Amino acid sequence: MMTPPKMGIASVSMAPGLSNCGTPAHSDGSSYGLRTASLSPLETLAQSISAACPTLTPFVTVPLVYTLAGNGTWLAYILGTGAILLVAWCISRFARYSSSPGSLYSYAAMILPPWLGAVAAWSLLLAYIMGSASNIGAFYFYANLMIKNATGHMLPTIFLAAIFAAPPVWIAWRDVKLSARAMLVMEGVSVTFVIAVMALVLFRHGLHGDPNQLHLRGVTPSGFRQGLVLALYSFAGFEAATALGSEARNPLKAIPRAVILTSVLGGLFFTICAYVEVLGFGMSGKDLGTSDVPMHVLATVGRMPVLGLLIDVGALVSLFAGVLAGITAAARVLLQMSHNGLTHSSFRATHAHNETPTGATIITGLAAFLPVAVFALKGTSGVDVYGWLGMLAVYGFVLSYALVCFALPGYLRDHHGVVNLATRTIPYIAGLAMVYAVVANLYPAPQDVYGKLPYVFLTYLALVLLFFVFRPPVKPAVQAES
Repeated sequence: MMTPPKMGIASVSMAPGLSNCGTPAHSDGSSYGLRTASLSPLETLAQSISAACPTLTPFVTVPLVYTLAGNGTWLAYILGTGAILLVAWCISRFARYSSSPGSLYSYAAMILPPWLGAVAAWSLLLAYIMGSASNIGAFYFYANLMIKNATGHMLPTIFLAAIFAAPPVWIAWRDVKLSARAMLVMEGVSVTFVIAVMALVLFRHGLHGDPNQLHLRGVTPSGFRQGLVLALYSFAGFEAATALGSEARNPLKAIPRAVILTSVLGGLFFTICAYVEVLGFGMSGKDLGTSDVPMHVLATVGRMPVLGLLIDVGALVSLFAGVLAGITAAARVLLQMSHNGLTHSSFRATHAHNETPTGATIITGLAAFLPVAVFALKGTSGVDVYGWLGMLAVYGFVLSYALVCFALPGYLRDHHGVVNLATRTIPYIAGLAMVYAVVANLYPAPQDVYGKLPYVFLTYLALVLLFFVFRPPVKPAVQAES
């Protein structure tokens, strides 16, 4: 039995994996074999925004939050944004000093016990993979819905899943810069269409506010509490830029900004969408909580029904960007885990020309596709696949966020001598908020499959820890800070 050491990080002011000039560098001078400093700040931001898949929130999450919080949906997103900003602050503090492909795992492993570092690593890896898988499930559902509306026929779901999953894997392997630019364009187009519909609805309603929402009519404390927890899940993946630590240009500035900007912009976008969707459905006389095509209804209210179709297309494009972002991040986390002895050494390999992690990209892409393929062959609805696998991803993200928040005070104190009121309070408030998000989602226990997912996640963690304790000796390939 072997207990591996923590990541080989020295307690000095420089960040792990950074040279004195702030450029990521591995001990062999190759920066893990990745393309150093190739991504602009905007391309780095695209990674975080795409991983959060913002266009899906007005499609799926806002209606779900509305069924619980009702006219308080907009307020649930405001408070949810505040909680996520606290987490983003904690992550950004780490990102100001430390940069590597390991994302949140690297941060947690610098200060937490080795077994908790392993938990953070495997939780984050599961989150990125299951997040990508859930988007594939959502794609085959909405794609078939559009095809059926247009032709009256449907395509085999396994076929749609396969043709959707393959291109993101290829792009992620081919070129990280191509990947970032593709995500930037795709998310920009889809979000623009949604904003256009929201603006049209507001124009039709006029400048006066919605009294039902402003006075929180019909909102119950228990429903609002559950809706608030669900609203937090719209932000999952907002930290994905941290996986580009070796590839971002000036990462100690670009990555913290990307994390903060994604949480702020995402919060504004989600809050506006929540308010306008409830307003628009009130004008239409329809029920937001039961609508399969909320954007179509809003586009009709705004007297531009053609935008409903464009947003449908934009949502599919956003799903593609989300899968691409998830696989890109997962591959780099797996690469870092391999360098630190948590996985097989073959995942350290990077392509000599593309400078991307070959084996890690392929295996994470397959891991995202295979569970979806099984569900598709069984005839499972894409909405269920999206919900089930997405919830597993959420558990992984929330646990990773909590561990990073709890690790921050010790890291700043021991490595950089920073101790103040903010570092003594904000990380614990943020960490406890993430713990509350999980606990509140379990009581009362969800019905059907959702009630079993926490046990699936706990079983996964138990297997991870068993592997961590009893695995054969693996030689880590880590470096101390410069």
